Amino acid sequence: MAVSELSWMQARRAARECARPGPIVESTLEDAIGSVLAEPLQALTALPPFDVSAMDGFAVAGPGPWLVVGDVRAGSLSERVADGTAVRIATGAAMPMGTDAVLRREHSLTSRDSDGERLYVGDASTSRTAPHPGFVEAGADIRPRGQECAAGEPLLEPGGVVTPAVVGMAAAAGYDVIRVVRPPSVAILILGDELLSRGIARDGRIRDALGPMLPGWISWAGGRAFPPQHLPDTIDELVVAIDDANADVIVTTGSTAAGPADHLHAALNFLGARWQVDGVHVRPGHPMCLATLPDGRHVVGLPGNPLAAVSAVLTLLVPMLATLRGEHGADEASILEAVLTVDVRPHPDSTRLLPVRRGFSGPEITATPTMHVGPAMLRGLSLADGVAVIPPGGGTIGSFVKVLPLP
Repeated sequence: MAVSELSWMQARRAARECARPGPIVESTLEDAIGSVLAEPLQALTALPPFDVSAMDGFAVAGPGPWLVVGDVRAGSLSERVADGTAVRIATGAAMPMGTDAVLRREHSLTSRDSDGERLYVGDASTSRTAPHPGFVEAGADIRPRGQECAAGEPLLEPGGVVTPAVVGMAAAAGYDVIRVVRPPSVAILILGDELLSRGIARDGRIRDALGPMLPGWISWAGGRAFPPQHLPDTIDELVVAIDDANADVIVTTGSTAAGPADHLHAALNFLGARWQVDGVHVRPGHPMCLATLPDGRHVVGLPGNPLAAVSAVLTLLVPMLATLRGEHGADEASILEAVLTVDVRPHPDSTRLLPVRRGFSGPEITATPTMHVGPAMLRGLSLADGVAVIPPGGGTIGSFVKVLPLP
């Protein structure tokens, strides 16, 4: 049975709290990017795993001048080096046993004598030797084993997003796979006989804007979107498509109101869905809805008008995906506060979501509405970098408003 219309804040809370984090899975490092770390990450090895050179130059053993006896490149090992000798060394190469410092290339001079190539401390640009041509401070330009972390040391706690930097660190620390919360899968059902999937509007039909747009929004919010599926305006096909969708979340576009071709409510009631949200006091997008099927899959109904659909994405889909991917409340943490630069006409009893561009006035973030922000328009949204939340009756110039981020 349908529930009564909720306020914008109540709807976001309902979407966030009706979901549960997905299962924990083992993921390759490449596939883990964007997921949420499910278990603590501990170093499987010291970093660096052995003493390495921090610079190109010479690894020296004992006091000099030194006889140059070879070279060491990154990825190779050298025999033990005797006191009074040195080897050329590349940045990142393992320090040979017996060496105790690195003489940078720009601080080194070499010459030949009867024994071979001799190394001195000096200025390579002027060819002048230093006052103490055989002295390099012990440990100079060496990254010692374990400088970054010891083997077994905790690196990251669970709950954070796996970024490219996290993947790089995990690889350096010895991981091939890590355990993450499985990102939620999202099926997209595009409803409407009037929609064209290519070309320009013609013969009373319009181009579908949501099919190309929604996968990017879902990816930004942390979900994994399946290719959109276009359906005719029939209840039978809608029931079958929802029932067959093998996804954690099913997003539909259009059919949320009560028109002759709007079948979403009837289809969900037929499937035994439990209503979480059925209408929200928000403009645009108030016919948005959210229901949970008996097997636990969630259906988010977006209005068919593009800006109204984006309003529903920000209101219902983003908080739900945050919970499903193991980041409960992350959508709230990303909200900023900004000062309105103009008066905005509010709605008397509904929250208004308004595309804005952010700026700065001294230390304060400002929000300036864009043009062309009707429910069926995307032009204003394409120029925006945030969506201001205008409470009922609010919107005066100089007032503080919440601003939702945009991808």
